[in-house]
Amino acid sequence: MAARMNRAPRRLASWLRRTLPGALLLPAALVHAAAPAVTVAAAPPDWCRAFSARLPHLTMATCRASALQPTGATSVDGFPILMRQVPAARKGQDRPVRVLLLGGIHGDELTASAIVFQWMQWLQRPIAQQFEWRIVPVLNPDGMLARVPQRMNAHGVDLNRNFPTPGWDKEAPRYWHIRTHSDPRRYPGPAPLSEPETRWVYDEIARFRPDVIVSVHAPFGVLDFDGPVHPPRRFGYLYFDPVGVYPGSLGNYSGVHEDVPVITLELPNARAMPTPAEVQHIWADMLIWIRSHVKPRADAGRVVPVALPAAPPARH
Repeated sequence: MAARMNRAPRRLASWLRRTLPGALLLPAALVHAAAPAVTVAAAPPDWCRAFSARLPHLTMATCRASALQPTGATSVDGFPILMRQVPAARKGQDRPVRVLLLGGIHGDELTASAIVFQWMQWLQRPIAQQFEWRIVPVLNPDGMLARVPQRMNAHGVDLNRNFPTPGWDKEAPRYWHIRTHSDPRRYPGPAPLSEPETRWVYDEIARFRPDVIVSVHAPFGVLDFDGPVHPPRRFGYLYFDPVGVYPGSLGNYSGVHEDVPVITLELPNARAMPTPAEVQHIWADMLIWIRSHVKPRADAGRVVPVALPAAPPARH
């Protein structure tokens, strides 16, 4: 464990040297000298500079207004997994519905992260305030911030084939070899939860105990759904059209086997954003459907809070 922690600052320094302009970098000696937990929280000069340079229609102001905080977990290359926690505004006897919103599990689906950043600006609207949120707009930062954005993480693993579905050890490799002809973009990894990014999602589901998970993808232009609830018909211009159940996918793991509904939004283009009207239409339809169809689970219990480190000061 100590050895893994000692490698985290080196991975982060390596990522910074490869990805950000030299003027933004901290000296490697300062990164290595800090304690690992502090380094992950304080070393990045400005995450939003990297995100806004890569994601369509994302400004520095919008990114900073999202108020993301490091979770303490990092990607393979040491980039922090960033999250925002938003409690429900209304208090009462019934606990609010918990929503886990994930973007960018595939790094080359840039709109899947960009649209989550836009939605995060609307969390103060009344219907959104009825729910309790945990939001990660960029789950695969290494893939998204690679020189050429790639579907996989820095280990070359398709994170959406790395979740521990039953029979993964046989089914996931077989599917990869036979159905995808060993497509490297869809490599499921050497074992379920072999990747830090999927381990974080797995642990976060156990901590947060969401009532529904929303995972945003591109570019099929459809609405997919897995779980025990009747699926939605449409969100905006995205109509329900199941894309299938795959070994190791989040929908298969959570929706089929854990009975936690998973809404999978497939935007129609990985690089070009929907119109502003469609971005709002999808968001509004999704919230209305959640309010009408998702109820707090009786066995969900108490949320385990996440004490997030303070974000570094914004650089102007």
